Amino acid sequence: MATAETVAIIDYGSGNLRSAEKAFARAAAEAGTGQDVFVTADPATIAAAGRIVLPGVGAFADCRRGLLAIDGMGEALEDAVRRRRTPFFGICVGMQLMAEWGHEHGRHAGLGWLKGTVEPIAPADPALKIPHMGWNDLRIEAAHPVLDGIAAGTHVYFVHSYAFHPADPADLLASVDYGGPVTALVGRDNMIGSQFHPEKSQDAGLRLIANFLRWQP
Repeated sequence: MATAETVAIIDYGSGNLRSAEKAFARAAAEAGTGQDVFVTADPATIAAAGRIVLPGVGAFADCRRGLLAIDGMGEALEDAVRRRRTPFFGICVGMQLMAEWGHEHGRHAGLGWLKGTVEPIAPADPALKIPHMGWNDLRIEAAHPVLDGIAAGTHVYFVHSYAFHPADPADLLASVDYGGPVTALVGRDNMIGSQFHPEKSQDAGLRLIANFLRWQP
């Protein structure tokens, strides 16, 4: 049974679920936060959790379709995240789905939790390959509790071809340079989202996860 001491990782057929589960469980153990971390596709269980994590790998439209195809999931997320302000962490496409629109193979509605769009990465240097894959150095754009102890220049791991363009600069917490600025971390109210994969970003990723687990928005 989900409680305030649980972290629900949403299973909707997309995402590196087991790696995420292991990373969040390890961070909870090492930080001593005491939360139980589990993967679930049950909207009622997710709605009752103390923290919610939305991973995502693949195309924007496919991920949105898979998420909302689960009966009651859209309503459960709106109630928990938007109305009751349960702490929420979106990862990769899970972060992109927080946007209003995604422009990947057409124009597709997102969850609309943050104003902005998801667009193809277009590096100014044509030698830079797409997808953007590998390690890159964070640029800290704004102070935030989830960035506690994470300095500018910290290496984090990316695998993506599209990037979130927040309409409000205040939502941008960190970026990286890949032939121009690319959004790395966004946040507003009780929500954060990382384009990079914290579960693959070694110590820095575990620190970010632990900060999220301790965060009281």
